[in-house]
Amino acid sequence: MTDKVVTFVGAGPGNPKLITLLGKEKLEEADLVVYAGSLVNPVVVDYCKGEKVDSYGLTLEDISKRIANALEEGKKVVRLHSGDPSLYGNVVEQMEELKTYGVTVERVPGVSSVFATAAALNTQLTLNGVSDTLIITRPAGKTLEEDKLKELSRHNATMAVFLGTQKIEEIMEKVEYSDDTPVAVVFHASWPDQKIIYGTVADIAEKVKEAGIIRSAMILIGGVVDPIDYRRSHLYGVAQEPL
Repeated sequence: MTDKVVTFVGAGPGNPKLITLLGKEKLEEADLVVYAGSLVNPVVVDYCKGEKVDSYGLTLEDISKRIANALEEGKKVVRLHSGDPSLYGNVVEQMEELKTYGVTVERVPGVSSVFATAAALNTQLTLNGVSDTLIITRPAGKTLEEDKLKELSRHNATMAVFLGTQKIEEIMEKVEYSDDTPVAVVFHASWPDQKIIYGTVADIAEKVKEAGIIRSAMILIGGVVDPIDYRRSHLYGVAQEPL
């Protein structure tokens, strides 16, 4: 019996060159790619010359059956996710459903939008003397009854908030960072229409509202957004006085 294996590929944050070499190779070899709608750059989808199916509006069962049927026909199949599928990608439930068809999954990681956000801001997510910890989270919504934004913010670490642009005012009211803590909102990080809004906990919500950004943006909170007082890394040694 031939093994039925589907490849889950992280498409990266948007720029079509930010997919991994292995991910692009898998797409080029695929007879079918099932991709995550408008979240994935169409240029990346077109690396596949075979059949392309937008998963928007399809149920988990629909997607799994489509993949299983294609594999049964001997086709090579890719399930294409935005960013890296290990962050809010719902891959575990997909893998469980595919098991019922005898399908196994191999994974190709991708560049997450949180890293594209750091690149857009020309900063680090962890910075000596500012924050040694990165918290990745999201606000409550349709699939999350209660979030931990308030509690997590007490660590005063760098916080990256996914899926939160529509609730940015509520988020800034919940977090317990000081009002002058720097915040950046990056819309479509790495895309041609990338936009960056800078502010603070006190005023970022109003600035984002004025800019008309309601989706597809990352919220980054913490001193790394405006790195001023940081310590030099020991990796490069202590600066020497000039002779």
